[in-house]
Amino acid sequence: MISRERVQKALNHQLPDRVPIDFGGFQTGIHRRAYEALTRHLGLREETSILDPTQQLAKPSETVLERFRVDTRYVLAHGPEGFDGTIRKNRRNGRLWHDLTDEFGVVWSMPDDGGLYMDISHHPLATASIADLADYPWPDGSDASRFTGVRDQAKTLRKETPYALATGIGGVVYEYCWYLRGLERWFMDTVENPDFCAALLDRTLGFWMDYMTAFMRDVGDLVDVVMIGDDLTGQHGPLFAPVFYRKMVKPRQKKLVQHIKSLTYAKTWYHTCGNCVEYIPDLLDNGVDILNPVQTSAVGMDPVVLKQRYGRDLTFWGGGCDAQHILPFGTPEEVREQVRRNMEVFKPGGGYVFNGIHNIQADVPPENIVALFDAAYEYGSYNLGVSCVECRAGAGNPARDAIRSTHDG
Repeated sequence: MISRERVQKALNHQLPDRVPIDFGGFQTGIHRRAYEALTRHLGLREETSILDPTQQLAKPSETVLERFRVDTRYVLAHGPEGFDGTIRKNRRNGRLWHDLTDEFGVVWSMPDDGGLYMDISHHPLATASIADLADYPWPDGSDASRFTGVRDQAKTLRKETPYALATGIGGVVYEYCWYLRGLERWFMDTVENPDFCAALLDRTLGFWMDYMTAFMRDVGDLVDVVMIGDDLTGQHGPLFAPVFYRKMVKPRQKKLVQHIKSLTYAKTWYHTCGNCVEYIPDLLDNGVDILNPVQTSAVGMDPVVLKQRYGRDLTFWGGGCDAQHILPFGTPEEVREQVRRNMEVFKPGGGYVFNGIHNIQADVPPENIVALFDAAYEYGSYNLGVSCVECRAGAGNPARDAIRSTHDG
């Protein structure tokens, strides 16, 4: 079974030959420091390309993706013509900073002396009124120049490779509001100034509606998964009042999801960290097909309960290994054991794509990364009665050798 078929079957809640593996996206990727340690560990000599400067994510090479038997590849739009996404060095208060201004005017900054990520240093609408929104220089989601070459890239991947194709993350309807406003001010707005919230949400929704219309016009017939998302929850539950979500945010998210579904047969993937059990029925009602990252270390995110309650309707994409405790601080054996246990829970009946839980952080040992993906392959088989270890142990037995040849395929 080729990768594309494997992913499609999993997304349709059918049984592929093994659980598909994803790696290398904006929420399923790897910090550049961890990636550089990994490539050294694997004996590779390659320059690190940056996929996302704000999260400092590396773009994994084909060599690494093939080593870990990754079934996905990404089709990405880019900044429009005339947008200057240059990272500039500026000195403030005796310290050197790397600054990036995105299309919305949000400034992201990282200190030169040891920073791991870029954080927001300027919220351009921090003091804005509703009237000010009309005059703000909003980016144009429909600008065709941001999709130049994207269809050719997707067609080449579709025709010349066996992989399933996913878009980069988009559709950030809710979260961009607080990027623009500031988190504390935005949370106060949800109570004090809901009309402003509605107006700003309409602006971000409009951008993403236009963006998806243009993007899907180019690649909607070629991609398998369209990725959108907003962080709605934290470690213990919702980050803001569920009544605000259901009144203000959900209708706009639903409009976007349904719009995407009118443009493509691809499945819709939604990312929110934390304990999101409160909102899973809402996401399903919106039309979401896939949940990521499945943060099993958060309160209430028991894999067994999630699979039993929602496994028939929702594909889980992630949930492979506790990214807060086991992956960074455990042993390779502990990583392998948690992958095995989570595989046993999530893989029955299809509806599961393997990844860790969110991006691999800077301090994760390369031995644990190797253990993560090797265990996913080893324990992900649906159609064999023996594990990889048993296959290897049975070398020389004709019956076992026949199984091994099938397994390797």
